[in-house]
Amino acid sequence: MIYVVGGIKGGSGKTTVATNLAVALALEGRDVLLVDADDQETATDFSAWRNERTEGNTGYTSVQLSGQAARQELQKLAGKFEDVVIDTGGRDTTSQRAALTVADLYLVPFNPRSFDVWTLEKVARLIQEIQTVNPKLRSFAFINRADPRGSDNQDAAEALSDSESLEFLDAPLGNRKAYANAAAQGLGVLELQPEDAKASAEFRRLLEQIKTLGGTQ
Repeated sequence: MIYVVGGIKGGSGKTTVATNLAVALALEGRDVLLVDADDQETATDFSAWRNERTEGNTGYTSVQLSGQAARQELQKLAGKFEDVVIDTGGRDTTSQRAALTVADLYLVPFNPRSFDVWTLEKVARLIQEIQTVNPKLRSFAFINRADPRGSDNQDAAEALSDSESLEFLDAPLGNRKAYANAAAQGLGVLELQPEDAKASAEFRRLLEQIKTLGGTQ
């Protein structure tokens, strides 16, 4: 299964989602490839730090790919792994488009802010373009860095639910320090000790929905 975590606006936590997804799938014993297709290379930095902290036992394979060549390389690599998780960053790049042409699932996190939700129409147009060459692509939106209170989460959920191009996953991730604390140790949030029960529960809920969509239950 090829998962692309992307979008067209920075700051929504795509790399955090991608690295935690790769770690979580690996923890279940799946053979996972994490692809860093973002020119900021944050996923690569995380993997290098994780490799150092775990003495080489990252649990997954990581590579960097960029540009149009990403499509050809992904086609070669995909058959060697059970799951491929691709972090494409927060812009409409050639790398993201190349990844989407071979992807099964497109996962788009949105912050519950007007400026983020306003990009929904542009994301929808991107999906429609890609589906002309990859009709099997399925696209999903969910809320990341959700507020602990207030109406913004509900407003964003309603806007995302109305999209015809993305299906809404009702599995929000809160704006929690646990993700930063885990990353600082080269860990996924599900590995963090002591456990942040709320963060773990939220991510497991999203993970189960993603696995169901990908048929990996």
